[in-house]
Amino acid sequence: MTIDPRGFPTTLPDFQKVFPDDRACAAYLEQLRWPEIFCCPKCGTSGEPFRFKNRLGVLRCRFCRVDVSLTAQTVMDHTHTPLSTWFWAAYLITTQTPGESALQFQRQLGLSRYETAYQILHKLRSGMVRPDRDTIGGEHTVEVDETLIGGRTRGEGHGVHHKVYVIGAVEVRERKDGEDRSSEDSHDSHKDGIPLKKRTYAGRVRLQVIKDRKTATCERFIQENLRPDTRIKTDGWTGYDRLGELGWPHYGLALNADPELTQEHLPMIHLVFSNLKSWILGTHHGISQQHLQAYLNEYTFRFNRRFYPMTSFNSVLGLAAHAVPPTYNGLYSGEWKHPMT
Repeated sequence: MTIDPRGFPTTLPDFQKVFPDDRACAAYLEQLRWPEIFCCPKCGTSGEPFRFKNRLGVLRCRFCRVDVSLTAQTVMDHTHTPLSTWFWAAYLITTQTPGESALQFQRQLGLSRYETAYQILHKLRSGMVRPDRDTIGGEHTVEVDETLIGGRTRGEGHGVHHKVYVIGAVEVRERKDGEDRSSEDSHDSHKDGIPLKKRTYAGRVRLQVIKDRKTATCERFIQENLRPDTRIKTDGWTGYDRLGELGWPHYGLALNADPELTQEHLPMIHLVFSNLKSWILGTHHGISQQHLQAYLNEYTFRFNRRFYPMTSFNSVLGLAAHAVPPTYNGLYSGEWKHPMT
C-alpha cells in the first residue's frame, strides 16, 4: 500500500482499501474525534458507547442516553448521503489536479441526481476557507494584479459576457541553494536531459471577486491579505498609487500591454490568472458570477496545497475546523454568500 509521509493513501486502490465502506468511514471519523476513548460531549462520561447497526454515524452515551453525531460541526452535518460518497468526493476534489465538476462526480459515483453532486461539492468548498487564515508575504515579494473573468452565455452572440473583476496576490519565492534539481542559473532549463526547477516559484496565493478597481477596493484587499512589511509589485494602475504613503514597500511599473515587460515584472500573478481561466473553462465550462468566489476558494485551496494534497482531505470535510456549509435552498436562491479566501 502506498502511503504518504503523513500516513494517508496516495492512490485510488489504496484509498479504496482504507475506506471500503461506510463503516470504515465512520470509524475514521470516530478515531479523529476521540483518539483514545469516546467521551460524551454532554455529560463528559468516558466509555464504550451504544452503537447502531443501521445508523453508523450516530453513537449513544450509555450514561445520559444522548445521541452524538459523528458528522456534527462538519460539512456533512445532517446528511442523508452515505459517508463513503462524501469521502470519495473529498479525495477526488483534493487530489485531482484539474479538480472535479459536478457532472463528472455524478457519473463517477453513480449518483441519481445532479443536484446531489452539485451540493456536495459546494459544501466541500465551504470547508476550504479557514477563518483564521494567515496573511501572506513578509519576507517574500508579492505580485498583485486584477483580471476580468466571465462566463459563457447562450443567445447573446459570440464571445464571453458578464465579466467580473478578480483581484489576486501571489508570493514570489526563491529556492534554497543546493536544492535538489534546482536551476543554478536562470538560463538553465535542463540537466542531463531532465528538466530543472526554476530558481523562483509561486508561493501562496489569494483571490477575491471585487466590484470595481477603485483605490479603496485595492487597498482593502491588500490590507486584509498581506503582511504590512511586504514588498509589493504591481502594474501602473492608479488604484495602488497610495501604497507607498501607507507604508508598504511598493514598486509599480506601467506595462503598456507589453508582453515581455509583463513577463519580467509580474510573471507569477499572470501565470496564476492564466491557469485559473484555463481551469474554469476546461473543467467547469464557465461559472456563474453568483458562485465564482466559491470556485476561486477551491483554486486557491488546491494551489496553496499542491505540494501536499493529501493533507487537504480532513480540511474539506470540515474535520479540522467547524465549517458552515451552504444549504440547497441557499445555493439556488442566491441567498448564500460564499466566504472569501
